Amino acid sequence: MTHRAGQLWEQVALPLEARRVRAPLLINPANLAPLAFPRNLVHIFDAAALRDPSWYSNLYAGYQRHLLPQVARRAEAIVTGSEFSKAELIELLGVPGSKVHVIAGGVDQRFSPAADASDARAMLSLESPYVLCVASRTARKNLGSLEPAARLLAADGIELVVAGGNRPQFSEQGSGVAVRSLGYVDDQLLPGLYAGASAFVLPSLHEGFGLTALEAMASGVPTVLAAAGALPETAGDGALYADPLDPLEIADQIKAAIGNKELAAVGIARAAHFSWDRTARELDQLVGELIASK
Repeated sequence: MTHRAGQLWEQVALPLEARRVRAPLLINPANLAPLAFPRNLVHIFDAAALRDPSWYSNLYAGYQRHLLPQVARRAEAIVTGSEFSKAELIELLGVPGSKVHVIAGGVDQRFSPAADASDARAMLSLESPYVLCVASRTARKNLGSLEPAARLLAADGIELVVAGGNRPQFSEQGSGVAVRSLGYVDDQLLPGLYAGASAFVLPSLHEGFGLTALEAMASGVPTVLAAAGALPETAGDGALYADPLDPLEIADQIKAAIGNKELAAVGIARAAHFSWDRTARELDQLVGELIASK
């Protein structure tokens, strides 16, 4: 109900207020924008709901299918986080490439190899070495593919744990009996949870950017990613890759990542290219250009 009330405010109350104060531009940071206001800059993370509606509830997929193309076509400009997402928005939303601007996200400085893992270990009862995945329990995240890896790691005394809750608009997928679900983890514990991991894995079928992968790499954790979506573009040579539809390959790559100090060092260097300061400066420049053009 709260989510629907927010959508109603965005489509009805927000454009009225923007017109009242004569706003030169509305910056909309989360996929949607008010259709009744003519001057929008909208950040669209990806077009996953159009690429594969089965990853979402019927209601949410239908809502996105109806509204997202209209938002994209009416916006003055669109921001997205990767060239992969830009190409997908052009293809699925029918917008010209000149309207879509790639501005990558950043990594908070809290995520570093120096982060203290003791509180996360104590609060989450992580007594053994662990491999971490940070992802919601949704079909797109492909968590079921981690089951073979979890069984193999358990034989070596290593847990495979997943941090993340679920959301009502997503089709849910469990991670299997061998994978331990931590559920929602408080944001204050996340830096230590990353830093304490022996490796990180994200087997997603589709990602428009891959922020959790960068957070893991910045934390000095050897990282394994699906060779899918924007993940190879974002992580570059800072991660190992596996076919998300091949659970045994994922397991092999996780085992290859554990203890790989060279991979961890390359990941730290790669993640250092992504800062929120750079993101803010690039967005500020684009906003200034759009306002000046009017």
